[in-house]
Amino acid sequence: MSIAQTLLTEFDAEMANTRRTLERVPEDKLSWKPDPKSMSMGRLAGHVAEMPSWGMMTMTSDELDLDPEGTGKFDALVATSREQLLAAFDKNVTGTREAIAAAADDDFMKMWSLKVHGQTMMSMPRLGVIRTLVMNHTIHHRGQLTVYYRLTGVPVPALYGPSADEGSMAVAASETAG
Repeated sequence: MSIAQTLLTEFDAEMANTRRTLERVPEDKLSWKPDPKSMSMGRLAGHVAEMPSWGMMTMTSDELDLDPEGTGKFDALVATSREQLLAAFDKNVTGTREAIAAAADDDFMKMWSLKVHGQTMMSMPRLGVIRTLVMNHTIHHRGQLTVYYRLTGVPVPALYGPSADEGSMAVAASETAG
């Protein structure tokens, strides 16, 4: 089995869970944030939707410079609607899935670098970038988004098993409360 085939099994499962999470973004709470230092829900959801695009960049280039001009500006996705968010996410997942599927095992071992204004922040094999900066990073921020949901009364989706809002845990919680 190729690296791509192995990786796509995990990628598909994680992106399905991520989409399920993004489908619940409350359009009336996009500006909400739990703390002044936190991202707004719209920005956090946008970040979750844009993260999969890094996989396509990783597999089709040797580096990404987040601020090549030194302006300090990054064109971040801030959700303005659920429809916009899901369209961006779906496009990013499709592009990355295609790039992973097309890659040979040797392609995953090529070094890739993340830079800011020409300065290398990290370098690692593309496989490591896909696992850490794309999938694990997406999972991390998806988890943050579920905390935002809990704090704003949005039902948390079941991702790796039942959540307190879905599945057998929801039934048990309602029986305990009643």
